[in-house]
Amino acid sequence: MRIAISTGGGDAPGLNAVIRAAVLSATSRGWDVLGICRGYYGLLGEDDIIPLTRDSVRGIAHLGGTILRTTNRGNPFEFPVRQADGSYIEVDRSNELFENAERLGIDAVVTIGGDGSLAIAQRLFERGMKIVGVPKTIDNDVSGTITTFGFDTAVNTAIEAIDKLHTTAESHDRVIVMEVMGRHAGFIALHSGVAGTADVILLPEIPFDIEKVCAKVRARDRAGRQFSIVVVAEGAYPIGGQESILADSLPGQDKRVGGIAGRIAWEIQNRTGKESRSLVLGHLQRGGGPTGYDRLLATRFGGAAIEAVENGRWGHMVALQSPHIVTVPFLDALREPKRVELTHDIMRTARAAGISFGD
Repeated sequence: MRIAISTGGGDAPGLNAVIRAAVLSATSRGWDVLGICRGYYGLLGEDDIIPLTRDSVRGIAHLGGTILRTTNRGNPFEFPVRQADGSYIEVDRSNELFENAERLGIDAVVTIGGDGSLAIAQRLFERGMKIVGVPKTIDNDVSGTITTFGFDTAVNTAIEAIDKLHTTAESHDRVIVMEVMGRHAGFIALHSGVAGTADVILLPEIPFDIEKVCAKVRARDRAGRQFSIVVVAEGAYPIGGQESILADSLPGQDKRVGGIAGRIAWEIQNRTGKESRSLVLGHLQRGGGPTGYDRLLATRFGGAAIEAVENGRWGHMVALQSPHIVTVPFLDALREPKRVELTHDIMRTARAAGISFGD
């Protein structure tokens, strides 16, 4: 058996731990392992295909990022090709991918990625590729699994930032608005905001009323608490409004959301007279080594992916359904996007503790 491993989409702490576990599990079975660099670029001649051995994955489990590198522009069915005038067109290069995989003697592929990568994997599976998936996203927005690796690390990074913001906000009697990742799902904002004792948490799942946010700030002032911490997911938006889009989105890429923290801080300062500041945590949430929880989960996923290959679970991804790792069809994972459940006990606890969601 010769398998290939790819990592696609945004990076997440724990990717290297998945790669290591998969390689060790495969080589212990006597299989050969190849690494496809930068998503599927390596299979399209745009990057390298490298051998992965026990030696090449030694000492990488604690490292952030991915030794295979990654991209969010490598869809072989809609591959972006730049024209002479600087514009982009999308070309179907899937036949080329299959031909190169056959030439290299690849029997099966393990793809590690989020919903975008899993959607590509489903199309490759429908075309006949023997492929299994490992869910990866710091946003925790892949259905079928209780959590994804990288999420715990991102939440802990955000909590550490909130802890530090508390001290400076209280010292200056300021409102500080911190923006975290989460275009469509507010899991990072919710978990870090509740654990970090934020005063306001704004989620993409709940369009907010800025006056309700300001009312919370004023109420804290009246209670003698002259500062406030607001945690907002990048995809949050006001009632009747839309998500904030960055002006520097690149040609050929989806528009990037962000900048909502600055808008909210400006609104709070103008409406309440409170000095307000904003902070975008950004890619700090993706960087650094994985927490112990993420390292263990990623290792379990990597080993389970090789078991799925051995058992011929094609078109499935591994998933955590506590306390066990199981396999779930790609289609089940893709059928409905995972979002914050508004009746979840975390939401109920947060509201009972006095946290405002701007509604």
